[in-house]
Amino acid sequence: MTNTKKTSPRRTLAVGAIGNFGEIYDFAVFGFSIPILSVHFFPGSDRTAALLSTFAVYAVAFVARPLGGLMFGYLADRLGRVRVMAMTVWLMALGTAIIGLLPTYATIGIAAPLLLLLCRIAQGLALGGETTGSTSYIVESAPQNRRGYWLGFTLIFSHLPNAVVAGLVIALQLGAGEQAYSDWMWRIPFLLGGVIGLVGFWLRRSIDEPEEYKQARQASKASKTRKNPLMAAIKCGGLRGMLHVFMVQPAFSVGAYLLLGFMYTFLVQVGKLDSTSALVSNAIAVIVLSALLPLGGLLSDRYGRKRVLSVGAVWIALSAYPAMHMAASGTFAGAVSGQILLAIGLGIYGAPSFVAAAEFFPTSFRATGHAISYQTSVAMFGGTCPLIAAYLSQTFDSPLAPAFYVTAIAIICLITTQFVPETRDVNLRTSVANNAAEPSQNLQARQQELPTQRA
Repeated sequence: MTNTKKTSPRRTLAVGAIGNFGEIYDFAVFGFSIPILSVHFFPGSDRTAALLSTFAVYAVAFVARPLGGLMFGYLADRLGRVRVMAMTVWLMALGTAIIGLLPTYATIGIAAPLLLLLCRIAQGLALGGETTGSTSYIVESAPQNRRGYWLGFTLIFSHLPNAVVAGLVIALQLGAGEQAYSDWMWRIPFLLGGVIGLVGFWLRRSIDEPEEYKQARQASKASKTRKNPLMAAIKCGGLRGMLHVFMVQPAFSVGAYLLLGFMYTFLVQVGKLDSTSALVSNAIAVIVLSALLPLGGLLSDRYGRKRVLSVGAVWIALSAYPAMHMAASGTFAGAVSGQILLAIGLGIYGAPSFVAAAEFFPTSFRATGHAISYQTSVAMFGGTCPLIAAYLSQTFDSPLAPAFYVTAIAIICLITTQFVPETRDVNLRTSVANNAAEPSQNLQARQQELPTQRA
């Protein structure tokens, strides 16, 4: 019996998007808490060393992301997107809530940073599976000519938590004072992450698998051609798709994690803004980024992924230096203007890069192929960005040095994007990873995909 409530496109989109909120909220809390965590878990007279140590722990989660992506991506192809999304939201919530309960270095010594490290690994494993599972779920649920817009809409909920966390931190600091927040109230946002995880799990229980996934699974069973997703990803054209992901994803990863994971600390340490002004300015930029993501997806549905990616890459390359220069001015207006300048380029680039990364792979091993390449790319370029930015600033004795890193990555992606296939109208069942498929097979897959496009 069909449950129309579960398969309603509007409900699917809304519940999938809201579920993403809890996952990214947990990651955002850690990013905004780096200055405080460095004091409690890496004490010492050298504040720069403490900050670098905390940024290193921040980056460790991105090392765990490929492993989590591979594990949960494989399960998503074998067991279904929804089951995996329920697993990852639990793991993320648990890792975040435990951080809120951890004793500090002053209480248990070296065990404190080690436990913090383990929690970050759990967060990394969870996010590795979450991004791939939810991306596959949304892309396969969307109408063919709206995939960019649908995914862009859900990406709002993958970035908006950064602004929400900033608002929460400001409210707590104003309500109890910055000293009280630094002493113990910093734990509250982490504990709330556990509560949000429970809500996310409850919401995700009410959604159904995408029709595209169910039909592909039934077709493989009927033809007795179902393969191990990992082996299929390696042998059936998946390696080409993985290379394509590496050719388009880094520009967004580096720019976004500079904005989301590094800029707050940059504004406080270099711009000498008070924490409240830094949080507010960063939140404004994140809201602008979030608002532009659906637009970038919509434009890519109309004009193609590659054209919009090219425009976004040019904007990021040209804006990185003036953005950081304005942010370092020491004024609130400069901080807001600089971050918004960078956020515009990221908003244009983001949705087409995410949707193309999923469209590079056919449905049978989409989650596995996407997980390996996307999570490895983000780990290499996104997770290390705050650490590299801090290192470049110290090495070259210039707070603006990270801007040149962002510019270089954007230029490289602008060039490599010209050599990836256009995926706007690709058939999800076969994708671009199986161009050698017979025309009759492509037509049959296209006909099977049509019912999901009428939604």
